[in-house]
Amino acid sequence: MALISIIEDFHPLNNAKLLDRAAELKPSLHHRIVEPVGGFQLKERYSPEKEDIVLHKVKHLAMGRGENLCLDFGTHLVGYVTLSLNYTGSHPDAPAFLKLKFAECLDELSENSGEYNGWISRSWIQEEYIHVDVIPSIVKLPRRYAFRYLKITMMDTSPKYKLIVRHAECMTETSANYRTLQQAEIADPQLRKIDEVGVRTLANCMQDVFEDGPKRDQRLWMGDLRLQALVNSATFRHMNLVKRCLYLFGGSRFPDGRVSACIFTKPSVQADDTWLFDYSLFYTVTLEEYLEETGDGEALDDLYDVAQQQVEIALRGLAEGHLVSEDQAKNAFIDWADALDRRAAAQAVLICAVRYARRLARRRNDWSQMNYLAGEEKLLKEAALRHFWDPEKRCFVSGGQISIASQVWMVLADVLPPEEAEELMGRAEEFLQEVPMLTPYMHHYYLMALLRSGHRKEAEQHLREYWGSMIGSGADTFREAWDPEHPDASPYGGAVVNSCCHAWSCTPSWIIRTQLKES
Repeated sequence: MALISIIEDFHPLNNAKLLDRAAELKPSLHHRIVEPVGGFQLKERYSPEKEDIVLHKVKHLAMGRGENLCLDFGTHLVGYVTLSLNYTGSHPDAPAFLKLKFAECLDELSENSGEYNGWISRSWIQEEYIHVDVIPSIVKLPRRYAFRYLKITMMDTSPKYKLIVRHAECMTETSANYRTLQQAEIADPQLRKIDEVGVRTLANCMQDVFEDGPKRDQRLWMGDLRLQALVNSATFRHMNLVKRCLYLFGGSRFPDGRVSACIFTKPSVQADDTWLFDYSLFYTVTLEEYLEETGDGEALDDLYDVAQQQVEIALRGLAEGHLVSEDQAKNAFIDWADALDRRAAAQAVLICAVRYARRLARRRNDWSQMNYLAGEEKLLKEAALRHFWDPEKRCFVSGGQISIASQVWMVLADVLPPEEAEELMGRAEEFLQEVPMLTPYMHHYYLMALLRSGHRKEAEQHLREYWGSMIGSGADTFREAWDPEHPDASPYGGAVVNSCCHAWSCTPSWIIRTQLKES
């Protein structure tokens, strides 16, 4: 699966009009100062065992060589840290050599980053080594961090003095405005807590774009945007931020017009040279869902052709028999599961995208396009049933594999009649074994398939168990990858680079507020 793409001499197709409009929509950022609520020491270098320290005594804790202080800021934050340092003993006669380790969750403090050897760059690990030459001093760290805990280790100093952290604070940063947060009456305490954590997850990913994660990768990904836009519509309703992101994706694309999987915005806007089949189609879906919320005629006029083009490119690339080709399927994300055969799911994603493109055409009174897409949707569904449906096993089979992803996406694509879809998802437990779901991203679509097929009770129970288990593990925000039985599992080769605050994990807030509301 081509999740990393390197195209030499890549020159994206830029549309100045769309990028200028995106620049006009750049949001203001909101800030507040947050101080630690407590502190502790780690007894061993990579052990989570701790000794609690009452916060008002922290300023009296002096660190000598090899000693540490861990500050707890109370909840997950995104922002800039300032430290006020002093000393005890004789006047400092040598610099303080410090290691700063920022951690989103407590178990991250116990990770030995020196042992990490995964395929995602270790440069994302939030560790810094600094020298402080003059003490007392105020140290303002220039980088933005995503964290709850800060571990300060005195790597070396002079025996003449010890270091004291007199004060620490974080200036948080987000474009989410809590004054616009839609209030939700959620009586159930567990669902209320899940909603609270989902909202915080979204808010900490809302910067000048909807970032996928404030720790890593800190940029705009199309698959994440679709889900963030849904949650935003039921929470902060920062619709101009959704619009800005749609204009960014439309404004910088592959030379042939394809929407890139993600967008860089610094130092200037540029499409990444990574393309994912399903992500490009979600552009069409996200635009239609945005228009359903806003009725924004300007966005429809400016972005209609871009959205239709994504579907047309996919349709032109089909294999014989109106089937998604192997090349298209291998470039579909679907989930972080290398063993997953993606062809059935990719076929279903295309069917969904065609349905949304048809709705866009109806908005534009583009009857020719609407009729064409209706015909294509019919042919794609017929091909899906002919090629992937096994009448004996009564489920969808992709490349000889029975996976929950294939069943979920075919249900979301309405390939089966409602009563058959209900029966299929009623057997969902059968399909979870061969290729398990690995991310909250896939778990979201699993919930949507359960809800679409009439299994509301099962959907709510799964939401409680899966996202509730993250909260039970101590999560302040929802994680990028989560297996309750293997909390340290990572698709990257090491949990130290996992994101503990990730955009695609915030969807319970939308589901609770819109899909599970009591009638």
